Amino acid sequence: MASVELERRVVELVTDAAKGKEESVVIWAMELGQCVEAAPSIELGEVVVTQLCFRHNKPCLWKFLDFCLSSGLLSPLHVLSLLSARVIPQRRSQPEAYRLFLELLRRYAFSFGPIARDGHKEKIAESVDLALQLSETYKVHVVEFGHALVLFFFSTFISLIDSTLDDWGLKMTSRKRPRLAFGGSTDHDGGEDSIGNENFRSNEHQERIRTMNSFLAIEVLGKLTESRKALVLLRLVHLNMPEKFNGLLQRLRFLEARQFAFSDLNSAVQLLARLSVQLQRVLGFEYQLNKRQFIGVLLDIGSQKPTFHCNSGFGPSTCWVPLDIYMENAMDGKQLSIKSAINILAEGIMTLQVINQASWQETFLALWLSALRLVQRERDPLEGPVPHLESRLCVLLSIVPLAIANILEDEANLNSSSLKDTASRNVENGDGHEMNSKANTSRKHGLISSLKVLGNFSGLLCPPSSVSDSANSAATKAARFIHNSNNERDASGGGSCGDTCIKAGGDMRHLIVEACIARNLIDTSAYFWPGYVSASMISPLNTSPVQKSPWSTFMEGAPLRDSLINSLIMTPASSLEEIEKLYHIALNGSQEEKSAAAKILCGASLRSGWNIQEHVVHFVVKLLCPPVPPNYTGPSHLIDHMSMLSAILFEASTVDTVHILSLHGMVPEVAVSLIPLCEDLGSLKPTSNNKSSMGDESSVYMVFSLAFLFLLRLWKFYRPPLEQYIAERGGAVVGELTLEYLLILHNNHVASARNETNSSAHQYESASEKPMYIDSYPKLQAWYSQNKSCVASTLSGLSSGNPVHEVANKILSMIYWKMTRSRAPSSNSPAPSSSSVSGSPADVGEDVNQRLMLPAWDVLEAIPFVLEAILTACSHGRLSSRDLTTGLRDLVEFLPASLATIISYFSAEVTRGIWKPVPMNGTDWPSPAAILKSVESEIKEILEAVGVSVPSCFTDISTVMLPLPLAALVSLTITFKLEKSVEYIHAVAGLALENCASGCPWPSMPIVGCLWAQKVRRWHHFIVVSCSRSVFTQNKDAVAQLLRSCFSSFFGFRHTSTSLLSSQSSVSGLLGYTVTGCSAHPSVAPGFLYLRSCRTIPVVQYVNNVIVELVAEYAFKLASKWASTDSPHLNSTQASLSLAISKAKEAATLGACLLCVAGGVRLVQELYRETIPTWLLSPKEEKLGEASSVSHVMEGYAMAYLVILAGSIEWGFGDKLPACALSRRASIVGIHMDFLAGVLEGNISLGCDPATWKSYVSCLVGLMVNFAPTWIKDVKVETLRKLAGGLRGWHECELALSLLERGGASAIGSAAELVNVLN
Repeated sequence: MASVELERRVVELVTDAAKGKEESVVIWAMELGQCVEAAPSIELGEVVVTQLCFRHNKPCLWKFLDFCLSSGLLSPLHVLSLLSARVIPQRRSQPEAYRLFLELLRRYAFSFGPIARDGHKEKIAESVDLALQLSETYKVHVVEFGHALVLFFFSTFISLIDSTLDDWGLKMTSRKRPRLAFGGSTDHDGGEDSIGNENFRSNEHQERIRTMNSFLAIEVLGKLTESRKALVLLRLVHLNMPEKFNGLLQRLRFLEARQFAFSDLNSAVQLLARLSVQLQRVLGFEYQLNKRQFIGVLLDIGSQKPTFHCNSGFGPSTCWVPLDIYMENAMDGKQLSIKSAINILAEGIMTLQVINQASWQETFLALWLSALRLVQRERDPLEGPVPHLESRLCVLLSIVPLAIANILEDEANLNSSSLKDTASRNVENGDGHEMNSKANTSRKHGLISSLKVLGNFSGLLCPPSSVSDSANSAATKAARFIHNSNNERDASGGGSCGDTCIKAGGDMRHLIVEACIARNLIDTSAYFWPGYVSASMISPLNTSPVQKSPWSTFMEGAPLRDSLINSLIMTPASSLEEIEKLYHIALNGSQEEKSAAAKILCGASLRSGWNIQEHVVHFVVKLLCPPVPPNYTGPSHLIDHMSMLSAILFEASTVDTVHILSLHGMVPEVAVSLIPLCEDLGSLKPTSNNKSSMGDESSVYMVFSLAFLFLLRLWKFYRPPLEQYIAERGGAVVGELTLEYLLILHNNHVASARNETNSSAHQYESASEKPMYIDSYPKLQAWYSQNKSCVASTLSGLSSGNPVHEVANKILSMIYWKMTRSRAPSSNSPAPSSSSVSGSPADVGEDVNQRLMLPAWDVLEAIPFVLEAILTACSHGRLSSRDLTTGLRDLVEFLPASLATIISYFSAEVTRGIWKPVPMNGTDWPSPAAILKSVESEIKEILEAVGVSVPSCFTDISTVMLPLPLAALVSLTITFKLEKSVEYIHAVAGLALENCASGCPWPSMPIVGCLWAQKVRRWHHFIVVSCSRSVFTQNKDAVAQLLRSCFSSFFGFRHTSTSLLSSQSSVSGLLGYTVTGCSAHPSVAPGFLYLRSCRTIPVVQYVNNVIVELVAEYAFKLASKWASTDSPHLNSTQASLSLAISKAKEAATLGACLLCVAGGVRLVQELYRETIPTWLLSPKEEKLGEASSVSHVMEGYAMAYLVILAGSIEWGFGDKLPACALSRRASIVGIHMDFLAGVLEGNISLGCDPATWKSYVSCLVGLMVNFAPTWIKDVKVETLRKLAGGLRGWHECELALSLLERGGASAIGSAAELVNVLN
């Protein structure tokens, strides 16, 4: 029936009623119900409301409306929205209508049952939108029924608050109260309502109703918010339109602040208090899981805060094992971090704090304990070219405090923005009181509490012998401070303190506290903590004068002489001013002063000046790129800084120093500083004709070589440029870094620094304030391109007369001249004349060493052709192996940078497999036979100790062979002495040699190791352990065995008789108490061996499969043990179930960590896209006989936890990621959720147990809702709807609702339509 006809009929009924012909509203409804097309009727609703407002505002029509709403003839949402728009603005002139509207709102606000037709829903939504102007007010396009419902409820809520404010004569500024479409003091309160007439004003009855209505409105709102449905609707606004929800809170605060200003409002106090409490519930609203199902119990217990318990004074719960694994992994000398460990650690700490639901005291305590364990593992180190104690102390005393500083600064930034809002609200509210300073102290209090509790872990606080003096000095400093405070005197200066230091008994906590005080994380009140300084240290304090620090002498202007230089090198600086003065001397002093200042800067101040280490690091990097003086016209300004550059490059090339630079995130900046250095110095001709550059530290060739080899250490230059898989959060890099990528990192840093010009964090300019591109450095780019070509393919021939050909011939002649000079006259070794590039005899009649005064770049360009010529000559017997080695050694002595090309060329030739193996028999090539058997035995012992069994390598020692290029490379490297002056050589050659040998068939690495072990006996244990790692590049079964051993050692049992539930999980069992045992033979923990081996596993995806199976297996066993009938004391108890869940989480946590360190973001992507889907789809063999459903459920839970934690390690839970990383995360998570939705729709068949599947999906969604809600926003709404539908089918309605609730604004409608399922 047309709306005109409906209107006519309604008017007739109302008119008849007015004449005394009133019929029952039931009859009205039956009569009009026959006139509408379908119920609920939009047309009828509009007609009835139009007549009520206010043409026929009659009681009978209100009764009729009430009946139609209750019977379903009209839509409550539609009618209430129409009434809201008409009645609220006219509430003062129509108080009776307003009162009746409030009653209907109380009754029918949540009576929005299912509507059959989607088209009908859309019409209702459209009508509601039009009536309340929702799209215009909220700047959204309202098309869904649920979306309209949410905005209707919120708009009405706001309008009633505004109306009450106006009715009570309280005014908020327009800035604080955004204008809405209706209600309150808007334009709709026009002349008729606000002015009225005398009759209206004088009607006492109506005035009384108006007064009561304002209180009734608050009462109705309070009643409505008691419903969980209201909380859901308001929470949808809070999560998706926070600024709108904050407007509601501001109104309520304004009301509360004014409620005592007027005596007649006292009766509203209770109403407002109740409403305020209900609205606070919105902020902390949590859904109730279905605890009648085991999955609900599992999620509930699993999401509870873990129990933190300590054992043997070595640390808290193993849920913090990611910290230990990250820190130990960061000590791998083969892997330089491309991102600051400070940022990685800060992000990781905040992620773990969320997922472990820990207090900040527990979080910071776990962090300190992990760092202390890292230091303690170096007590009995493997001596070798790897980072040692200095790098580990850097983590404990510099990286960790700086990471904590980032966390505190992050909280301060969050609070400052919120406190600004609070302050402005307070001013408007007239409170005038000071902002609460405690808002910024929660994390800081946690830090202070953790440092106090740290004193209980005496087993970890004993300082290594090399830092015991520093610890004693820190303790004595505190004792002196207390002593002086007690005597009301100023504290005396720093420095050593004679006999008092020996008695002080300082420990690692004293060093940690000093590191925190130096960075303003805490203050000197820490000295007064109970037990921090013993009374015996304070009372009989040695009153002997404090020895003067050499730095005080230096700052007073003393010249840099030998004794002072040595003292400054050995003593760390204590202030930034001292470092700045040293920096300016290094740039502007005499040549001797420049060299001395550089050495001092890279001495103890860099290695152990933990309290200012970040400043020292920045100045060291700045010195690598000295500024060009104004109006400089010479060939290169670097010539004036050769002594400084030589000193700083020598000192900074040590293993620990490079690693410290890496931990501070300076790898890209170091690369950017070295590139112009290499470009300029490599283009200069040498000024000295010395036969060896290695003996002249300040020669052009030597300084260039130091800079060039340092630059090449920053990435694996000898490896082919594989596809890049870089971890956004600084984890493992799968594939190899390239120079281009380092420049991209630098350029991104420059861009972000420009965007944060007001940030105090950027105190220092980078080595280059502008973006840097390799195209700007043609000489380096030419070598870089040639090196990549050399690695990727064989050399192309050169035509005679080519300039490179001529240089190559000169180099060959120089090498041959040195060979003939070093060979005895009786030697009958054939002359390698045919080894020249052209095939013609080389001119050896004069000392060609006098003629090779060429720029380094020209020499490097020719070296690949020289290497090809001499290697070919050796393979054909025209050049002896000894002469080959001698020639290579002479070439490196002439230009040390040539080592890089030698490594690249030989490594590439080994991988091509075109050279015949040569016998390592002691005649032609060095022999490993003397110790080969014993080394093999030690390797087997190491592997067997970690549960890995491998077959014997050698059958006949006399036949051991190596490919010719590898034999030449190892023979060259063992000719260099093991001393600090050539550490820069070993640092480059060692890693390349290990990589090259590990890529050859298995016996190659032990052979190379034996040759080195014979040369450097004190490195024997280190070399044997390194050789044992190469097994995992060849044998997949060995990888699986090692991973299994990692799990068993972590859970504290190695035998099946040990109970999984009763065993004590242990980080030290996984990584060891020390790096190696104290026995005569080396031994390492399985976790430590895995961390040093995992990045060389050739098919790293295999790790995913093994870890997933292990996590599932352990979870399955744990649940089976809990549910077993033979353990009645464990069966069906909440405590044992909680323990089983905790253990399953530990297994998943360990699995996620081991997975991420092996392959970073690439393996995590593989986990989401391939591994887990394949595992779910593959049929499983029945385990442990009759498996209970509990076991399958626990299996699914552990797998969900693994997936969430692995993703959080790489991506975090927040949205502070680069755009490309956020896009990748959204894509990968979306793919996985699409897969789950596809299975739920029945499009994909499962192979796993249905209980496992149900548990996995429910737990994954539950964990994502609790910990990673930002991930959900990136999932397609259609996918979320499908997942929610599947959860509803499993009676997990509230979980489905919580999923949709976090799906962003586009999912609001879908979430709102699920509100009916709530009780």
